[in-house]
Amino acid sequence: MKPDLSDKIFTLKNRDDFDHAALEIFNYQAAGNSVYRQFIDLLGVNPGSVDSPEKIPFLPAGFFRDHKVITGEQPEKIVFESSGTTGTSASRHYVVDPSLYKESFLKAFSLFYGGPGDYLIAALLPSYTERQNSSLVFMMDEIIKRSAYADSGFYRDNIREMFSNIMTAKNRKRKILLMGVSFALLDLAEQYHPDLEGVIIMETGGMKGRRKEITRGELHSVLKSAFNVEAIHSEYGMTELLSQAYSKGDGIFCTPPWMKILIRDPHDPLSVFDEPGRTGGINIIDLANIHSCSFVSTEDLGKLHADGSFEVLGRLDNSDIRGCNLLIE
Repeated sequence: MKPDLSDKIFTLKNRDDFDHAALEIFNYQAAGNSVYRQFIDLLGVNPGSVDSPEKIPFLPAGFFRDHKVITGEQPEKIVFESSGTTGTSASRHYVVDPSLYKESFLKAFSLFYGGPGDYLIAALLPSYTERQNSSLVFMMDEIIKRSAYADSGFYRDNIREMFSNIMTAKNRKRKILLMGVSFALLDLAEQYHPDLEGVIIMETGGMKGRRKEITRGELHSVLKSAFNVEAIHSEYGMTELLSQAYSKGDGIFCTPPWMKILIRDPHDPLSVFDEPGRTGGINIIDLANIHSCSFVSTEDLGKLHADGSFEVLGRLDNSDIRGCNLLIE
């Protein structure tokens, strides 16, 4: 691994810098990641012919469930696992350099919200804290440690204590972030109906089998009314990625400079749309995934806007996944 490559991704100045770094990482991973290289070979793609990010083959996220996706010869230091609640086996992300993950999520959080030290941070993530090796818990634990307030932390059964700490912080005019998985925030809204005006409420998606799935719009409508807030923020991340996108309302997500969204044709999973506004599968370039695979084809349905922001509209049906079955096998 070139020692300067990890430094480049967080100092990108423009589109050309991103494209150059993406192609450099692609060539590194095509040569040094056996799973990704086999995938590329099965597609009949010559890495030397790839001269733009749009031509880079995107590895289906399912490969993280069935293969060890790792680039280079260094051993992993930590393995993040997904919940695997959809009837499939868990995805595993073999992380060679956890410090790279820390740098990615801390820089991204600071880019969108400022330093975590300025916030009282309450995390309501019961489905994640119940299991080992959650990348979200790893991220929130580190962010909470950087809060200047001792009351920041993970809350589960001590909800009244959480409300007391939030109200104290509100009275002292402090910034407050309450981050929770969707079903936990809905439980909070229905059981307590607290007035959280001025608090940043951030959902991280998913009912995890605990409640009936509803649209993001429906979820936000319920939470805004129950908590007396003008907007619900969202975090978009996954086990297979070391970077996150954030929405400050209306389900419109923005990425940090080292992350990019492309939309693929749902009827042709190997091609991406050139123009914004089209709906299809979400492909993600995450340059922080240097030691695994930076080019991931997700199972989410989305729409890209002209300014690079995007929406997540739901999950794709099996038709798109079936198109990659031969490659997975």
